[in-house]
Amino acid sequence: MKILNLYAGIGGNRKLWESGEHEITSVEYREDIADVYRYYFPKDTLVIGDAHQYLLDHYKEFDFIWASPPCQTHSRARMWGFKNNEKVETKYPDMKLYQEIIFLKHYFNGLWIVENVDPFYKPLIAPERKMGRHLFWSNFPIRGMHNIKEADINRGTRQEWSELHGFDLTNFKIKTRKDQIYRNCVHPDTGLHILNCALKRFDCLNDLSIPLF
Repeated sequence: MKILNLYAGIGGNRKLWESGEHEITSVEYREDIADVYRYYFPKDTLVIGDAHQYLLDHYKEFDFIWASPPCQTHSRARMWGFKNNEKVETKYPDMKLYQEIIFLKHYFNGLWIVENVDPFYKPLIAPERKMGRHLFWSNFPIRGMHNIKEADINRGTRQEWSELHGFDLTNFKIKTRKDQIYRNCVHPDTGLHILNCALKRFDCLNDLSIPLF
């Protein structure tokens, strides 16, 4: 299956996907973060650029698209910080999140999923599934998970988060806080679970007795 992994970060969602089974193209804007991704997934095609624009230009080339647009302007943590610390900069929520959900829903013929945090406001489009502090919009059913693993945003150490996700950032030069990088990751188990849900739907697309929605 040809997979497009947008806003790839260090690759938490992608870590347990089998490279031999899929042709994976990932897009990451920041070179320092891309260096980590490149180290862990050298066989993937890695594009340094604007994931939002790449989706518009290349969506027809893929069977499955995963998008994790930046979550900071939607997060409850940011709103909590604003209310408790006047130094937090006020920003509009980034509407690229909803642009991509609407775009994929109406233009893309393959399987897709968009991931983001559970926001400080009521989501403008209802998600398919909530797991932990993440929301998932998709055009295929996502089964619930037991024992969801994710970084505790209030407690924990870099070592604990490193072991939780299976990434060691010690030797990488990253311009922002490494604990924030870990906390932004989708846990690899969740990424694999969702891909497996998509693969089941992918296998059934030619069976007209199974409704698409």
